[in-house]
Amino acid sequence: MSGDIAELPATRSAYARTRARVETYFDRTATRTWEALTSDAPVSRIRQTVRAGRDEMRAMILTRLPLDMTGQRVLDAGCGTGALSVELARRGAEVVGVDISPSLIGIARARLPRDVRHQVSFASGDMLSAQHGYFEHVVAMDSLIYYSAGDIARALHDFEYRTSGSIVFTVAPRSALLMMMWRAGQMFPKADRSPTMVPHSFDGLQRACRDAGVRRMLRPVTRVHRGFYISAAMELTP
Repeated sequence: MSGDIAELPATRSAYARTRARVETYFDRTATRTWEALTSDAPVSRIRQTVRAGRDEMRAMILTRLPLDMTGQRVLDAGCGTGALSVELARRGAEVVGVDISPSLIGIARARLPRDVRHQVSFASGDMLSAQHGYFEHVVAMDSLIYYSAGDIARALHDFEYRTSGSIVFTVAPRSALLMMMWRAGQMFPKADRSPTMVPHSFDGLQRACRDAGVRRMLRPVTRVHRGFYISAAMELTP
């Protein structure tokens, strides 16, 4: 069994197609929207709920990691504008923040506080690239929510061969409420839409992980629901 999912060209091409759609959305369509959402700027009531939900999820992810991360190397996969990267650095971690959107990476670099600049490096590109190296921990907050169960499982398989500690990530949970909200979202102007989220159940992801050869134990952590934000955190533990 190989730890390199590049040997699976059909599934890699599916992952690449989804990644390209996500890049188009965040780098060309919604950069300003996400710049405002991840700041203190006034936003609509709907986006206020998304902001509050993301803040809650970020805080929850941090509870799954050591308070003292001095000297530990951490991958913030899909780092966006860098809020989680900053929090990790303030715990002492050496952080590599990767996002598919060069525009969001530009915002992350501009916002990076002076006191942690020596601990954080940002890069635009594929979060799964082996060029990023090896890590003690990986976090992937809302960066896998657009992918199929198979693609998520293969991403986790790829991460686990380069991560000695925990891998904490989020997915869109499969629920009637989320599907109703997703359909309602289609009524918004096209420029305000995100790429289509793919809802998942824990059992379905667990099966996909087994099929992909993931060796670690998958555990559900918690679900955060704030208005139009709903996300489920899970963890792969050694």
